[in-house]
Amino acid sequence: MFKVRLFAISLILIITYACSSLVLSPSDFSWPIENVLKVDDKGFISEDRYTFSISVKKLYFEEFKDSTNFAGKELRIIRDKLGYYYITGKEFKNVYLFMPIENGMKLEKKITISETESFSSPVLNQKSPNIELIDGSKKYLLNSKGLVR
Repeated sequence: MFKVRLFAISLILIITYACSSLVLSPSDFSWPIENVLKVDDKGFISEDRYTFSISVKKLYFEEFKDSTNFAGKELRIIRDKLGYYYITGKEFKNVYLFMPIENGMKLEKKITISETESFSSPVLNQKSPNIELIDGSKKYLLNSKGLVR
């Protein structure tokens, strides 16, 4: 009877251990500085250093209700410690917060900075644990929850 119980307990422990997920933490996914990426004629931005490439046509449609006026424009992108991507650009009024998913990026939050004024020359910086957005003399702090007040 003892051997049967010992075997059952050992089997349960082995199964539990085998089914548990491996987690490597803590992790820091942040990029030290923003990347300024030019949108190509097909609506893609890419960064060879991070082997990063995404289509941004839907982003332009979300921001401007026009998915055809993107060629040659620049987008600013930075990644925070938690792995969120912050994307914005000149003439935007919002910063878009994305999380990577299989074969794409999912919009987690649209952070509205101004209902009326668009950005003239936005810059993104790491100000750990936040992301700093500078547009001229205006400064904002952002994180995965939105605008830090």
